[in-house]
Amino acid sequence: MQLLNIHITLKTFPFIGLLLICCISIKANSQITQENNANKVLNLKTIKISVYTTVNHSNLKLSVADSLKLQEFKQPLETDASIDVDPSKEFQTFIGIGGAITDASAETFYKLSKNNQKKFLEAYYDQERGIGYSLARTSIHSCDFSSESYTYVAEGDKSLKTFSIEHDKKFRIPFIKKAIEAAGNKLILYVSPWSPPAFMKSNNSMLNGGKLLPEYFQSWANYYAKFIKSYEAEAIPIWGLTIQNEPLALQRWESCIYTAEEERDFLKNYLGPTLKNEGLADKKIIIWDHNRDLLFQRANVILNDPDASKYVWGTGFHWYEDWKDGIPMYDAVKYVREAYPDKNLIFTEGCNESYNLERIKNEDPKLAERYGKSMINDFNNGVVAWTDWNILLDETGGPNHVGNLCFAPVHSNSKTDELTFTNSYYYIGHFSKFIRPGAKRISSVSTSNSLLTTAFKNTDGSLAIVVMNTSDKNINYSVSLLSKSANLNALAHSIQTILISNK
Repeated sequence: MQLLNIHITLKTFPFIGLLLICCISIKANSQITQENNANKVLNLKTIKISVYTTVNHSNLKLSVADSLKLQEFKQPLETDASIDVDPSKEFQTFIGIGGAITDASAETFYKLSKNNQKKFLEAYYDQERGIGYSLARTSIHSCDFSSESYTYVAEGDKSLKTFSIEHDKKFRIPFIKKAIEAAGNKLILYVSPWSPPAFMKSNNSMLNGGKLLPEYFQSWANYYAKFIKSYEAEAIPIWGLTIQNEPLALQRWESCIYTAEEERDFLKNYLGPTLKNEGLADKKIIIWDHNRDLLFQRANVILNDPDASKYVWGTGFHWYEDWKDGIPMYDAVKYVREAYPDKNLIFTEGCNESYNLERIKNEDPKLAERYGKSMINDFNNGVVAWTDWNILLDETGGPNHVGNLCFAPVHSNSKTDELTFTNSYYYIGHFSKFIRPGAKRISSVSTSNSLLTTAFKNTDGSLAIVVMNTSDKNINYSVSLLSKSANLNALAHSIQTILISNK
């Protein structure tokens, strides 16, 4: 079989069908050293290039090709598909990619056999044997992906004297600890609330929206601090927090409504000062945590207020705005980056909704390509970190206490102990496995609407160039780099990572 105009060697990873890396050293002449002083680590006479590929409806899942030759640069024609990469043009610094460790994920994990628990952790968090997740999110008490609604205090306890995270010690805390260990103790964790306790809200319910009552502003701010300190007492470091998950969504599950002005004022008058007074000023505070459509409006209101903005690390967002017309609003991210270049952007949640097992069995390309399109566009628009929703769900798309069942990159069957790694898992892996914390995004520009691309330069000097073909046709294309070029072929509905590194 020919792939990328080169031969594919299939050698299977021990547990999830990933393929062993087989790289060919390629001699590059000394002209590379002279032409790109910005990449001194790579400016050697010998480098290696590996091309990893995942193809829909095939056994090629993060598969690697065994040779690729750089040639003298040839001017692409208007009729050619080409990608031009310039490592000297650097942009944002990359923090990490990961997924949410929810109650649902933790409960499902502990239904697996010990052997599959080990395989699962390696698959997500080990860079060599898996895809090297370096980021995680979890909830402050319950969310929809919990088996029940619960809080950490007794009803009506405004002073929080009864505060306890005992509930989380059964599944979620030990699961997070295992994930941290599997990631080499380098897993960044941030936290999000879905709702304050019912007694603090205008509708006296954790569900169905409602607002935080003014008399509980300080008590709720204290709640964040207690949660962070309680988790850190369990040896789980907390890197940051969002103020409220989806603050404009009136959901039938845990939810709470804040206008932009209400979120701004709660932050600057209560949450920001409280974290500072509690010795938690180093925690990264993320505003919005909702869809791209209103991203600019929310950032504009909060970040234009210096008393609020001083507490803000960055703005978080989700991808569900496409419910309006099926079209993601990627440019909204760019507009915030342009207006507030001193603040960060982080993708905080995305998943494919309305679980349907047949779509997994049939490898519906839309499931995985939603990830690829979002990640490429979001990174190109300035995002520094990207977080999937549940890292694991069961064979029903749950558990979920309100029946809001969804897809995850990995599903397990609680009856058969079977793990299913979907194409979404492999698509995410094309980024997380090869783009590592500390990397800088670099220019990577495509001349074809069907070929999407982004690229990063890692701290070791290696380059990771991601190319995704969203069309129904195979596409021949070239990649130009350092006055050299290479000819490749992207199969229909495929994603590739071209890794260029030292021998």
